[in-house]
Amino acid sequence: MSTHEQMKIEMAKILTNIDAVKFGLFKLTSRKISPYYVDLRIIPSFPDAFRDICTFYEQIITQQIGTKNFDRIAGIPVAGIPFASQVAYNLRKPFLYVRKGIKLHGRERRVEGILVSGNKVLLIDDLVTTGISLKEAVEAVRAEGGVTTDAVAFLDREEGGKELLEKSGVKLHTLLKISEVAKTLYDMGTLDEESFKTIMKQIKKKSS
Repeated sequence: MSTHEQMKIEMAKILTNIDAVKFGLFKLTSRKISPYYVDLRIIPSFPDAFRDICTFYEQIITQQIGTKNFDRIAGIPVAGIPFASQVAYNLRKPFLYVRKGIKLHGRERRVEGILVSGNKVLLIDDLVTTGISLKEAVEAVRAEGGVTTDAVAFLDREEGGKELLEKSGVKLHTLLKISEVAKTLYDMGTLDEESFKTIMKQIKKKSS
């Protein structure tokens, strides 16, 4: 087993150890209803888990994108900002964050921080479902002169986000796919068969 695969297993274990995977009926940011929810907002409340996950972000960025291929890192509100801030600090890259809407006072910008026209901006989020939030962030950065071709997220729920971003000329890099998390936890015996089928059915439903 490669180091990368071992890291994925460790990340899946972290999610179950901090009880981040919930089952029920949840309204997502996309306003869609899901039979499960992955709460990545709680990760910064667990310093060891937060450090390990940020390290994995950095490895993916270094190996798949290359730190010379972007100038700045931008966090997606709200849950992506803690990860983006820490990763930017560790990689010694200037940090930005994208507002959900235009600020109606001051400079009236959607991108906070120093962004010079032509800067290559790497977007970081916590998870991706439909990809709409990331797509809007891409448009906001580009509207202020930034260049965006890559985005990184901890988890891909595999419900069309990657494909939507590709249409906007952005490649999505993810640390984990929800199918990988489900299979790993099922194989470990920490996810029962019904819960496993619930997650996999949601993927199949959204991709069909």
